[in-house]
Amino acid sequence: MKRCSLIPIALLLGACQTPEPKPSEQFPVMDWRHEDGRDYAYLLAPGDTLQVVFHTAPELNRDLVVAPDGSVTLPYIGPVQASARTSAEIRASLMQAYASELKDPDIDVIPTGFASQRIFVGGEVNSPGMMELPGQIDPLQAIIMAGGMNDRAKPSNVALMRRMPGGQVMTAVIDLNKGLSDPALADWTPLRRFDVVYVPRSKIAAENLFVQQWIRAALPLDFSFYYDVAGAFRD
Repeated sequence: MKRCSLIPIALLLGACQTPEPKPSEQFPVMDWRHEDGRDYAYLLAPGDTLQVVFHTAPELNRDLVVAPDGSVTLPYIGPVQASARTSAEIRASLMQAYASELKDPDIDVIPTGFASQRIFVGGEVNSPGMMELPGQIDPLQAIIMAGGMNDRAKPSNVALMRRMPGGQVMTAVIDLNKGLSDPALADWTPLRRFDVVYVPRSKIAAENLFVQQWIRAALPLDFSFYYDVAGAFRD
């Protein structure tokens, strides 16, 4: 009776294997890892700090922190949107806003702190979560900073997700095994702020979890036996 019970379980496990991810309009997978080699202008984000210098009215000088809603507030003109803008764009807005308040609005906007330099590492790592981006690190270094991969990880299928300057989210699938076996194949792009590195679970680990959560806990089977070569069950 026990032997017969294993047949539908095996068929169920085969049907429940997670398929490989496929590109779609909502979740494109493209080879953008090298991009075009350009460094885009830095866009400010909540938590960043900047200094606003009024050369003709130094009493208005301010050190500001970009608020959670993306704004900064200055005298006479109130809140100004700073998030997702360059310092040059903010300067242009301030010059225009203060044109009616100052005779000669000579203003500089200088970024001074970059608290938004963070990345996210998740999936099958030992310490998932948000972490500071210390500089030009690659996905493998980020995973090491997150405590390394656990024994359920699938390093050949690591996902790197990035929001591009135009707003679209792009995804690259990275095979860390190739880079570890041959450094010439480790063509991983340096990470940028808000990048997401996700280490998926291997199929074997997913099946083991499925057995643990849904089969062993739900079916009245005794899993303390094993099946020998002769075809007989033993306790």
